[in-house]
Amino acid sequence: MLRDADVLSLLLSRQPGYSLEQPFYLDPGLYDSDLRHIWYKDWLMTAVSAELPKTGSYVTRQIGDYSIIVVRGADGIVRSFHNSCRHRGSRICSAAKGNSPKLTCPYHQWTYELDGRLLYAREMGPDFIAADFGLKPVHCEEVAGLIMICLAEEAPDFAPLRAQAEKYVGPHGLKDCKVAFESTIVENGNWKLVMENNRECYHCAGSHPSLCRTFPEDPNLFGGADGKGSPPLENHISKCEAAGLPSKFVMADDEQWRFIRIPFLGNASSYTMDGKPAVTKRVGNVPFDEAGSCLLYHFPNNWNHFLSDQGLIFRINPISPTETEVTTIWLVNKDAVEGVDYDLERLTEVWVATNSEDRAIVEENQRGIRSPAYVPGPYSPVQESGVVQFVDWYARTLQHRLTGRGKRGLIAAE
Repeated sequence: MLRDADVLSLLLSRQPGYSLEQPFYLDPGLYDSDLRHIWYKDWLMTAVSAELPKTGSYVTRQIGDYSIIVVRGADGIVRSFHNSCRHRGSRICSAAKGNSPKLTCPYHQWTYELDGRLLYAREMGPDFIAADFGLKPVHCEEVAGLIMICLAEEAPDFAPLRAQAEKYVGPHGLKDCKVAFESTIVENGNWKLVMENNRECYHCAGSHPSLCRTFPEDPNLFGGADGKGSPPLENHISKCEAAGLPSKFVMADDEQWRFIRIPFLGNASSYTMDGKPAVTKRVGNVPFDEAGSCLLYHFPNNWNHFLSDQGLIFRINPISPTETEVTTIWLVNKDAVEGVDYDLERLTEVWVATNSEDRAIVEENQRGIRSPAYVPGPYSPVQESGVVQFVDWYARTLQHRLTGRGKRGLIAAE
């Protein structure tokens, strides 16, 4: 089991442009280092506004050792708290989601307001000061229908990401959407393998027949590059920008997040088997069906597709060194009626199939890396630029934090 010093040594000896050494995908100590220096310090996509539609709506999340509550207060503000009672530490909410006018610990009925204040604690004596025992807060931001949290004592600056999310995601009106379907699967692979697999389509032609009907395999559109020099992309961006849809490539200065709006293949306008819209009611104020897909990648835990007819949220969460939970949420116009405005199977079939195919890919990748014969191999500079971008971000960020030189800010750059 590796210690931080061992992890740093591996990072310093890493060969750029090659996959990571075996311990990065297997070792419990390195996994613990990932949690402490990446997952417990960065902003994480944790929910969407549609999951918390009214006062008292809540979801719970388990991130490493941390149990978290995310809840909408009576003032409409979404807040997050550690799901640990200030009395003797019991979890307050055990359900994955629900609605409650107050947050009450089932152990001894300590009761908290939705803003975290302790309201009731029975027979605690005359010197007990309830104001000193409110729930411990977690940094929480709601922007353009997306909800993100950060477990660090001091969270990285959220303002640059907020500005770009409002600009790019805002037109899709996610706050006025509802959850049409949610899927959670467990992939028996390290979280980095899940993210690496997502960041390239080198494997798509041989693995994703349904997705390849509509999704372009051109790495210039979604890889690590900015898409310049691709006439189909440039024409699509010009068309969307002229219609008031922000579409140009934009990325954080440390490459942690990026936005770009890409076209579908041919005349397709949605991720469906025939390429036609899956939902007849568009989302937000997207002006036409052929708006393509606005992509948002945010390391370490999510990627997203925002279309004219739906929003697709993908969130990953590490469970162990070799297990990762993958959640997909399909969002549609809140006024869309199932069976009238959309067929649920048609809406979800492409990504349900693609997620299942990706699970098999990741699990075979994990099995192969377990072999004593595994050695890091080179990435394709053409097809796997997105993987290189992610791995470089991961290695650079982890190295900086292990040596105490981590950057705090995020500055968007076009």
